[in-house]
Amino acid sequence: MDPDATNVIHRDLTKVYPTVVRGEGIYLFDADGRRYIDGSGGSAAVTSIGHGVPEVADAIAHQARTLAYAPTHAFTTEPIEACARTIVEEFAPAGFSKVWFVSGGSEATENAVKMALQHQRDRGRSSKQIVIGRWMSFHGATLGALGYGGNAGRRRPYGLALPAAEHIPPCFPYRCWVNPRCPGCDLTCADQLERTIRQLGPENVAAFIAEPAVGATIGAVAATDGYFARIREICDRHDVVFIADEVMTGFGRTGRNFAMEHWDVSPDLIACAKGISGGYAPLGAVLAKPEFVAEARQRRGSFVIGHTASGNPLSCAAGAAVLRYIADHHLVDNAARVGAYFLERLRDLRDRHAMIGDVRGLGLLLGVEFVRDRETKAPFPREWNVGRRVGAATLERGLVSYPGAGTADGIDGDHLLYAPPLTISCDQVDDLIAILDASLVAVAEELNAKAPASV
Repeated sequence: MDPDATNVIHRDLTKVYPTVVRGEGIYLFDADGRRYIDGSGGSAAVTSIGHGVPEVADAIAHQARTLAYAPTHAFTTEPIEACARTIVEEFAPAGFSKVWFVSGGSEATENAVKMALQHQRDRGRSSKQIVIGRWMSFHGATLGALGYGGNAGRRRPYGLALPAAEHIPPCFPYRCWVNPRCPGCDLTCADQLERTIRQLGPENVAAFIAEPAVGATIGAVAATDGYFARIREICDRHDVVFIADEVMTGFGRTGRNFAMEHWDVSPDLIACAKGISGGYAPLGAVLAKPEFVAEARQRRGSFVIGHTASGNPLSCAAGAAVLRYIADHHLVDNAARVGAYFLERLRDLRDRHAMIGDVRGLGLLLGVEFVRDRETKAPFPREWNVGRRVGAATLERGLVSYPGAGTADGIDGDHLLYAPPLTISCDQVDDLIAILDASLVAVAEELNAKAPASV
């Protein structure tokens, strides 16, 4: 739609958007009848079970007719109880049996941080107020989440309006900030947490938050083996609450129920959203251990948190139906199997396209990073917008990609993120790869015309 012909404030105020009218499986269809592969899984990693699933639509319709909303300060409802049961019994890591519902990922991470701060304060450790995050992370778009998040481009416009937080370097083997020998990793990046806590004073640090595999900001970068075990040790030593941001990675996305299970490490709190309801309704959650909740109940009687739509019956009914579908159709296993095949096909593309510097990921959360020079890993000039160019080229050919910028250092660098529905098949991956292949050829020709000796 023409920017001047709409009343909507769209994400890009200069872009002409096609109008999507229908979804079916891994596909989206626009008003002109064109079909697109939903390679990004929404914005992004949302559409966990694909589009148009009748069981979920029926559950939503039934709940809307029965009870769409109820005041959670006065009542519980069967949908909220059922959704929590399904999470705990079918998906949650061992020890996590309590669920606080919110509307999305930003609320989930902010509520987890608030719970961690209250946990410290209620135990008489009121000086523990500092949250440590990682550069190149993304924990949400609200001011609070941007504060402890480390996405430079999203933080920069808000400057001193952001709440204070500390940051350490990411675990990023392809572009390690602290160890030139990486990926012969000595976990120096994890030890930066120890150093930072000691510099700030352990008596002042409340929590550490991290994505097990960083999604939007640097394109599906999973932690090195041993990294989170070291993080867990450091947090335990200094009485710091460890929050895992599994907003993108939870509920099967990486081929495990939750990504932290890849390393057999248990955080203190888990923030999750996106795949929990598959895009059928806004829903997020914080998962906690019973002893964490019992302490709050004993000392204060409640957590000082709450939102208007928290635990609304309609979203919880959608979430319960989506999670039931994931479990019944073994989609976590499918994500592991098809994700491995997808990664191999991306490696094939890397071998054929010099502009691809790295491909990586876990399960069906995969990234493609672009470079101008493979030997030096030098990124393309920022003003060339290579990620967006390739994303636009794939969209033109029928594939929705998720472009990202600032991949190299928060300022320069480009990547694409892929997180299609967990229902995708190997044959459908082949179709996706064919479109991406053709798009890379087209963009490489454009860039060669711009700078013939550079690409």
